[in-house]
Amino acid sequence: MPKVAFWQGNVAIAQGALAAGCRFFGGYPITPSSEIAETMAEELPKLGGKFIQMEDEIGGIAAAIGASISGVKAMTATSGPGFSLKQENLGFAYIAEIPLVVVDVMRGGPSTGLPTKVSQQDVMQARWGTHGDHGTIAYVPSSIKEMYELTVKAFNMAERFRQPVLVLGDEIIGHMREKVLVEDGLEIVNRKRPVVAPDEFVPYKADPSDDVPFMAGFGEGYRWHATGLTHNDWGFPTNNAADIEKKMLRLMRKVDRFRDDIVEYDTYEADDAEVLIVSYGSVSRSALRAVHEMRQQGMKVGHFRPITIWPFPDKELGAYASRVKKIIVPELNCGQMVTEVERAVHGKCPVYSKGLVNGELFKPSEIIAAVKEVA
Repeated sequence: MPKVAFWQGNVAIAQGALAAGCRFFGGYPITPSSEIAETMAEELPKLGGKFIQMEDEIGGIAAAIGASISGVKAMTATSGPGFSLKQENLGFAYIAEIPLVVVDVMRGGPSTGLPTKVSQQDVMQARWGTHGDHGTIAYVPSSIKEMYELTVKAFNMAERFRQPVLVLGDEIIGHMREKVLVEDGLEIVNRKRPVVAPDEFVPYKADPSDDVPFMAGFGEGYRWHATGLTHNDWGFPTNNAADIEKKMLRLMRKVDRFRDDIVEYDTYEADDAEVLIVSYGSVSRSALRAVHEMRQQGMKVGHFRPITIWPFPDKELGAYASRVKKIIVPELNCGQMVTEVERAVHGKCPVYSKGLVNGELFKPSEIIAAVKEVA
């Protein structure tokens, strides 16, 4: 029988991490994500895990990276300003190919911004926050159940693809509470361990089946070098053009070639829709209510919700763009995801942006008014 829980969103993320096998959390408290750290501090010791509060957000992700290198599933959590501070070490984890889950419970910015108010202003920071090219996997949950299950999935993807994976909650989902049916038997993925003797181990030699190298933990008898410099298969810095290109293209390819395995989305009343609302996270809850009310009024309105915002479900959305007359994108920023929507649509229909940046959540009535304005 499934367990019935009444969780806050941030607590659900912590519980999902524990269920996925996370046994290390390195972080620093920051509104509106602090309940994740609080829950991990209480629960990890019960499972033999370790919690450490570092001196700042930079130290938090650095400690989590170190734990993952030693062979432990690790996580850090923060909000917008802390996410900015983590970007340099996030880039290190991408190039050194360190499995890691980073949670960002979004609040208003820039800078200190609105610590207790909701926003979705970190969408592009999640994709382009650290410099350089790399594949990005980022989930945007819209319910407490998804906060739990997508955190488990984020760990699975981090372990499978040997890279950081992001969970972009927002203040509303982080702090609201819902009943959750916690199912047993969720898939749990662990990183690939070496299948050769230590003296035959080449630390960044990729498995041709998935472009992901096998990973040994420090202290397990396998020697490898971790660096933020572009490196060869042995992990040592290189200026060889062929080695550089090989490394960089593989960082992109290991995600791109499995894009269809990663991308998730959801639709509601979209098959016969003339107007399609595209939203994510907490906004999608208001959008679904708006669609329901407009359907009762006889308006053919549907909803498309990215669950993975990176990679973006462009092919899937593009298929709907061929059938609808207009697309409206309400989001809690000045227009970040809408640029991806426009790219996916390729001019097949008009796309309208509806941003809200006052720290409040969209009311269904505001989304209905936006639809009627352009319908």
